[in-house]
Amino acid sequence: MDGVGRGVDNVDRDEVLAEAIRLRESGRREEAKEQLVALAGRFPRDAEVAYQTAWVHDALGLEAEAVPYYVRALEGPGLAEDDRCGALLGLGSTYRTLGRYEDAVATLTGAVAEFPDDAALKTFLAMALYNTGRAHEAMQLLLTLLAATSSAPDIARYRPAIEFYAKDLDATM
Repeated sequence: MDGVGRGVDNVDRDEVLAEAIRLRESGRREEAKEQLVALAGRFPRDAEVAYQTAWVHDALGLEAEAVPYYVRALEGPGLAEDDRCGALLGLGSTYRTLGRYEDAVATLTGAVAEFPDDAALKTFLAMALYNTGRAHEAMQLLLTLLAATSSAPDIARYRPAIEFYAKDLDATM
């Protein structure tokens, strides 16, 4: 079974997956990784298993090993919307960490288009833009995000000016 049906194997899959997530969340990441890698071998087309396997690799600092699991998780159906957003963020961030800046920008740009209200995606996109020498775009994105999301009174007071300059950082009077 590949994780698509609801047979006996899937009951075991669900139990093992839940236990691996508990292990990861409790800091027992190596044990979680062992269980998830085995589960991913049994259910190679299961997007949720692939996502959780990628996540634990990232949590262990094994970014290069996380990439194929993120890609597998995102290739087909099966991820809840929140998990899809998380997988896109994870993959984009991991590409950035590995110095694959153009891949990071491409992944995160697509993710922001798909999830335009996600501030974390925009933040990581800004970092990747900076890494590709696109500091102007990165600042524009961050300033726009800051103006839209900050509840700090000092930011609110200057929100119109921040929004104005975010559109054209080189503007002068």
